[in-house]
Amino acid sequence: TTHTLGPAAAPTADPGIDLYTRWADLWNGLITADALMAPRFRLRYAQAGAESINEIDDPATFTDFIGEFRAQRAGIHYTPDDPVLTDMGADGTGHVCRPYLAVIPATDAEPERRISGTDILRAENGRIVEVWSVSSPGRPFRP
Repeated sequence: TTHTLGPAAAPTADPGIDLYTRWADLWNGLITADALMAPRFRLRYAQAGAESINEIDDPATFTDFIGEFRAQRAGIHYTPDDPVLTDMGADGTGHVCRPYLAVIPATDAEPERRISGTDILRAENGRIVEVWSVSSPGRPFRP
């Protein structure tokens, strides 16, 4: 699979915020999973129908999954929201929990959709080893 990448976000002074920003970059198609995920990781998505994503445990398959997901939702964009909770050491080991807003632009057939969710990322040495995620496709946290 070919992946077109764009500019990723600039780093901050907080490794937890940086990790979550790179997580949003991954879902926005700006980086591939091998730039962020450990060689083996665990995904725990609570959404109905998420069984297939929970079977993914390697960066290449995850990058392909995200590419297919984005192709089915043209123009989807993820934005980290607040508040953010971090417990991340300077070495990139720890946790970050943060809500997000995803916007799927309107098409001729569908109105704009806004989706909120919250992800908890566990990292070791700057690489994500575990993700806990829940989202609501019907109602965003904020308008």
